[in-house]
Amino acid sequence: MKTIRKLIEVMRQKMPLKSLRLRIFAIVLVAGLVPGLIVGVGIVQNYEDRAVEHRISTVQNQLKIVANHLISNDYMANYRSEEQTYRNSRDVVDAELEMLSNLYEGRVMIINSNFKVVKDTYGISQGKIMISEEVIKCFQGENLSNYDPEHGYIEMTTPIMDTTANAGEQEVVKGVMLTSISNGSIVAMMEMLNRRVMIIETLLALAIVTLAIILSVMMTRPFNRITQAIMDVNAGYSDASISVPDYAETVHIVDAFNQLLARMRALDQSRQEFVANVSHELKTPMTSVKVLADSLLVEQDVPAQLYREFMEDIVSEIDRENKIITDLLALVKMDKKVQDLNITSLNINDLVELILKRLRPIARKKDVEVVFESMRPVVAEVDEVKMTLIMTNLVENAIKYNKEHGWIKVELDADHQYFTFTVSDSGIGIPEDSLAHICERFYRVDKSHSREIGGTGLGLSITKSAVLMHRGTLTINSVEGEGSSFVVKIPLNYIVS
Repeated sequence: MKTIRKLIEVMRQKMPLKSLRLRIFAIVLVAGLVPGLIVGVGIVQNYEDRAVEHRISTVQNQLKIVANHLISNDYMANYRSEEQTYRNSRDVVDAELEMLSNLYEGRVMIINSNFKVVKDTYGISQGKIMISEEVIKCFQGENLSNYDPEHGYIEMTTPIMDTTANAGEQEVVKGVMLTSISNGSIVAMMEMLNRRVMIIETLLALAIVTLAIILSVMMTRPFNRITQAIMDVNAGYSDASISVPDYAETVHIVDAFNQLLARMRALDQSRQEFVANVSHELKTPMTSVKVLADSLLVEQDVPAQLYREFMEDIVSEIDRENKIITDLLALVKMDKKVQDLNITSLNINDLVELILKRLRPIARKKDVEVVFESMRPVVAEVDEVKMTLIMTNLVENAIKYNKEHGWIKVELDADHQYFTFTVSDSGIGIPEDSLAHICERFYRVDKSHSREIGGTGLGLSITKSAVLMHRGTLTINSVEGEGSSFVVKIPLNYIVS
């Protein structure tokens, strides 16, 4: 047992309490040891019960034989007789009783119908009155036995019955044999059996502890491989996807990690592209400004008209630079996921009417007709500033990228959970291969055309971020050359996560 305690102490030092390896070890250990201990105790207990039962049965059979001899020799009636014949038969019976007492290291008392002890193999209670519950029940014809393991004896009562009664007559109990026998042989056998069981259980415990250690190490090895692979990725030694198909659980963990790793790669690539795009977009207006300024410096006696045209171009480039910086700041704020949303209950119909009132003059300059169609009154919990940004960006884009004499249709609808804001146009449309990237930062379908229009490539990215902050969705459908449709779906009630 000391060896087992030492092994457990070593395992405890090597495996923290929350370790899966320790828990597997404990489960295997308990599952192996507890049944073994139960079986060991059961074997000893079963032996004791069967040994006592066998001893009682054997002694009872012998006592019945002696009881018959007592009746046949009329021992109960002539226990005081001095006649030689009775004395001889009594001596024979006494010898049987002494032999029985010595054989089982016990004591036999013969009690007559007056509850008087007529024979005591110990010679202590002979001639005394013996009245007890067991004796009384035995006179009523019951064979009783009682095992007392604490004091180490088995007590039995055997009725001495006259079997010579005629047919139809009830057998009469002439006396009672009260017998106490030692259980020393049973105890000795149990001690030997306990020692053997202890040896077997110790060997079994060692085997189970060894098996528990092996199984705990083997079953947690796949998780160790996952941990090592993640540490390698974290240290920068590798960025490859990992595979540990040993268990369904490891497959799920690895799949989740690989998806996270893929997202990290995508984010890293997006960050690099974003930095490159920002550098390019900020550098382009500055380059134009420098070229225009250098041209003015090189020229001598620049005409006022030309000077004015160059300055207007410089102002235009500065405005474009300022717009890019403003959009970048807005995008950075949007990246703060729960960034200070000021949620209020708002009439969406009134908000759309107000936005379209501001933008219709711009649309009229391009001869674009703007139509608003509301299916029902809509009231929702939204951030008014960001919702205005969403709707304004979508309608402005529809105006910018529309054709002359085109049209824009704005629709508002709602069900019991969401409201839907749809902007459809008859514009230039978006190529199918660009639909998946249209909301990426600085992504443009036609860069030269976008610059002519004045876009920064950040409007839709800002719009999508604002929609996501409201737990909504943005769906884009478009056919190149025919037009586009942007569908915003937002919950009527804002849900705080």
